Amino acid sequence: MGPGETTTRTRRRAVPWVLLGLWVAVLAVVGPFASKLADVQHDRAVDYLPASADSTQVAKIEDRLPGGESTELVLVYHRDGGLSAADRATAARQVADIAGREPLTAPPKGVPSRDGTTLMYPVASSAPGNDEKKRDAFVDDVRDVARSENGMDVEVGGQGALATDASEVYGSLGGPLLYTTVAVVAVLLILIYRSPLLWLVPLAVAGVADYLSMGVAYGLHQAFGTSISGQSSGVMTILVFGAGTDYALLLISRYREELRRVEHPYDAMRQALRGCAPAVLASSGTVAAGLLCLLAADLNSSRGMGPMGTVGVLCALVAMLTLLPAVLVVLGRRVFWPLVPVFGSEPRQRRSLFAAMGSSAGRRPLTVLAGGAVLLGALAVGALNLPGSLKQEDTFVDTPDSVAAMETLARAYPGQGTQPITVMAPTDRARAALAEIRHHRGVAGADPGRSGKGWTEISVTAKGAPQSAAETATIKSLREDLDRGETKGSYVGGASAQQIDLQDTNARDRLVVVPIVLVSVLLILVALLRSLVAPLLLVVAVVAVWGAALGIGGLVFGPLFGFEGTDPGLGLLSFVFLVALGVDYGIFLMHRMREESLNGSEPAAAALTALRTTGGVIASAGLVLAATFAVLTNMGLVQLVELGFVIAVGVLLDTFLVRTYLVTSASVALRRRVWWPGRLAREPRPPEPPKTRPAPTVAVG
Repeated sequence: MGPGETTTRTRRRAVPWVLLGLWVAVLAVVGPFASKLADVQHDRAVDYLPASADSTQVAKIEDRLPGGESTELVLVYHRDGGLSAADRATAARQVADIAGREPLTAPPKGVPSRDGTTLMYPVASSAPGNDEKKRDAFVDDVRDVARSENGMDVEVGGQGALATDASEVYGSLGGPLLYTTVAVVAVLLILIYRSPLLWLVPLAVAGVADYLSMGVAYGLHQAFGTSISGQSSGVMTILVFGAGTDYALLLISRYREELRRVEHPYDAMRQALRGCAPAVLASSGTVAAGLLCLLAADLNSSRGMGPMGTVGVLCALVAMLTLLPAVLVVLGRRVFWPLVPVFGSEPRQRRSLFAAMGSSAGRRPLTVLAGGAVLLGALAVGALNLPGSLKQEDTFVDTPDSVAAMETLARAYPGQGTQPITVMAPTDRARAALAEIRHHRGVAGADPGRSGKGWTEISVTAKGAPQSAAETATIKSLREDLDRGETKGSYVGGASAQQIDLQDTNARDRLVVVPIVLVSVLLILVALLRSLVAPLLLVVAVVAVWGAALGIGGLVFGPLFGFEGTDPGLGLLSFVFLVALGVDYGIFLMHRMREESLNGSEPAAAALTALRTTGGVIASAGLVLAATFAVLTNMGLVQLVELGFVIAVGVLLDTFLVRTYLVTSASVALRRRVWWPGRLAREPRPPEPPKTRPAPTVAVG
């Protein structure tokens, strides 16, 4: 055995173990920070609101007032046949008990309904301040006191109760979301690999990547103040397992091929990484670039989701290109048992579904392309049936106590405001602002509240019902009236104002972020594929998928799921995720197609070979990614269900229709033009015939 062979064998043994040791060291450093992520996760209104909107300024000013942010509740006492004197006495006793136990900003006053069936007591306290745990404890304490007695219904609603119920749902995202995602991915990997051991490896590595992402996200928050919410941390976990498993599927598939051609697992893994790492790096870079475009959004929740999603994708990438190869090499070929790829063997020849699908697309490419385009267009029309903007009371899948209270108030106080509008006015202009508000035609009443730090709080009751057209008009006109003259500098906020700002800002963000995403992704694809036509083809395809997925949502959200509205951020977030993740699969396919073309294959043959060799991996990856996002449909908030549904449906459309049929048929139809203006677009020159010298003249005689 020569010294060179000895060195190679030593490297084969040492490198995987060195990588494993480095990962142990990294996790030891990151561990203490990962456990702190939940402590910096916040789901207050200011963490979701537009950065520059009036309602955001109101929330920030409330933080600086004595006691901090005010927690506002409404106690609702109701009896269908009408409240009796004993009922009113019970209500007064319970409210007095609450006032004795909790420091309230003002003595509660009962407001009876005209029909005598309902009595509401607005209650507010600044004691919890900005602490979400204290707010939840305050709401729970009020609910413990305000209980139904003698057949009288008692419900606790208001902004504080809604926030507590939403916090409970977001708090459940951590454990149940993680466990459900792991279970779904495990089942799919077992079905894909049909091995008792192999499925554990990528799943365990994805778990390590998730742990790493939590530590990195915490560091990002500490260094740059990145907003972390229950929604963004939940989506980060989904991306780690979804994208990470996709990269693992591609690497393991290539590694299995190389093990049949290369004797040693270490050398086979090096070959597999050379073959698939460029595509994985390009695809993850495209996803990260698309997500980072969300930094241009004005909505806090969207802007915070950009870096969180990027952290998830990049941590999954690093783990799958370093830790996963090391573990696979250490375990050797036996990890594939019982279907062990033996060195020198040939894979079992099976009838390939994707070869058959590719052949059908190759025979009539224009017909397939036209049919697919018509189908996607028809599905996209369903987006016109999407329900209107989601109201606060419709954000929960199951009706909590806070929503039941709002529904009761809407029935008992028709056309009357039951949810306060909060105005923050500079203290030196508060008197003028109060007078202006009280004379407003849409205002039923206004009362001054706390003062401090140069600001005075004014609680306003509108004549219109919460989130009605009348209340919306009142809020908008109040903002116009208070933004001039002696009252200039005042801000109008509160729960209903927040919903208005969310809708307006989402509309603005779509106009800004969507073009940035398209241009960024297109430039990356042009640099990667060295073509203009192929990148345009992929971008048009994913945009069509997005429209079709939204259309399917419009067909099922109202009629099938019974949702009363659509989250204002659904269009933007689903667009960013579907474009970034859809192009991800397009890169896998086009990269292999370009590789085949560089090896001399004709355009049609290159397209069909790429589909045959990558179709199974892309299908498996698409199923895993769709399943991980589908986990969100089991959560308790409508916006998460809608987002998970649209992305899952879009990924499936992209995997089994667009990538398989439309991109392949378009590539076959365009032939070499798909690589225009790169060198692959030019027809190869026929080889020149060998030059022959004239026969020498032989003299005779």
